[in-house]
Amino acid sequence: MINRFTGASAFASTILARQPAAWLSNTRISAKGVLTTAQHTLTILGVTALVVMAVLFFRPDLAKSLSDSLNPVPEAEPISLVAPPLSALMDAPAPAATTAAGASSQLSAEEKALLGTQKQQRWVTDWLSKRYRVAGDATNMLVSTAYLTAREIKLDPLLILAVMAIESGLNPFAESPMGAQGLMQVMSKVHHERFQEMGGLQAALNPVANIRVGSLILKDYVTRGGSVEAGLKSYVGAAAFAHDDGYGAKVLAEYQRLKQVSSGKKVPTITPVMAQSKPAPKAETPAAPAASAADTQIAGL
Repeated sequence: MINRFTGASAFASTILARQPAAWLSNTRISAKGVLTTAQHTLTILGVTALVVMAVLFFRPDLAKSLSDSLNPVPEAEPISLVAPPLSALMDAPAPAATTAAGASSQLSAEEKALLGTQKQQRWVTDWLSKRYRVAGDATNMLVSTAYLTAREIKLDPLLILAVMAIESGLNPFAESPMGAQGLMQVMSKVHHERFQEMGGLQAALNPVANIRVGSLILKDYVTRGGSVEAGLKSYVGAAAFAHDDGYGAKVLAEYQRLKQVSSGKKVPTITPVMAQSKPAPKAETPAAPAASAADTQIAGL
């Protein structure tokens, strides 16, 4: 009886002694399996990443689509060629006098408007710089001048910039065969009196002077014509003709793009209109009395 009990105890002890070794063996096998699985998984992920990178490298259109889907931006609205009303282009003059409290509140409103204008100018500057391939600092100077001039003469700065873009492509030294010069292609010999206070005819190629004189001429024609279309037709020298060879439509299309850009919308910098952005040469004005001819001969190609 004692021998049986002793034998059973010895057998049980042998089983218990073998259990840690078996557990360690099983643990090692499990750990090795986990490591093998992890290595296979990382290998598959690495190969997949390399394949994706190769596809995106050779298919930039897919990369752009992926970027657009991950970073959605407001899309540009369809361009409308309807000219804005004159009231929208010309600001109402500020009141002559205000009370102290009124002046304080007006200053606050002006500060808010200034911040909004600065943001718009940055968007417009960046877009025009890319579209016409002009250095950012130079474009910033032109846009700032247009905005300052527009504020002074009460005219929409985006209309000034649209005319400037179509007339010269933002080239301050542009000159047409007809003698139109500068950013806004001003006929300096016709409007020489406007340059007198700015240093004479040589100021026609001065960007600041050219923008100011061209903007004043533009506002004058828009006001006298009673509409933006009529003003643009006169500006390009086609007032006496049935049509302006599409000049007004080009300016208005550019104006609408700038409106969308100034509101923060994404607008392509390359569009079909770019191939036709250069206006047709200004047609000769038909025979007319000298005074009438002077009235119809204006800035433009």
